[in-house]
Amino acid sequence: MTTALVIFVISCGTTKKAENLPDISDEEKAVFSQTVGDTIQIANEETEYEIIIIEPGFNSWLLSIAKPEGYYSQSYLENRNQIYVTNWNQRVLQPQQYNSRLYELQIDYSPHIDYGYEVNYKLYNYFIYFQRKYRQRLGPFLPRI
Repeated sequence: MTTALVIFVISCGTTKKAENLPDISDEEKAVFSQTVGDTIQIANEETEYEIIIIEPGFNSWLLSIAKPEGYYSQSYLENRNQIYVTNWNQRVLQPQQYNSRLYELQIDYSPHIDYGYEVNYKLYNYFIYFQRKYRQRLGPFLPRI
């Protein structure tokens, strides 16, 4: 049986700024201001899962600003991703309260499946990128680099 985790993340628009978020560097601001769409496809052939992120500037941010692969353990990434996905999905279900242009689609992410390091790394970093760019807070942790 082939299983696929496909996440289409297309973010645009603005929303209220969250309080107590870290300052954004000039380098990050430049990346955030990009308007040309990046498409990142992350696949784990072994588990047959895939993530697709469509977001202007994300690939540049991932390559130039995010911590490098190997910096975090896979268990750290999985724990944070579970929290972020839960909060993300709750916001998708509350379009009256949260900007539906930011939170369009739910993410199918199970803590019982090993998606591998690369999928978890890029998903985690997308959540950090998203929180910093759109001044959102998806959990109890400040989205730091």
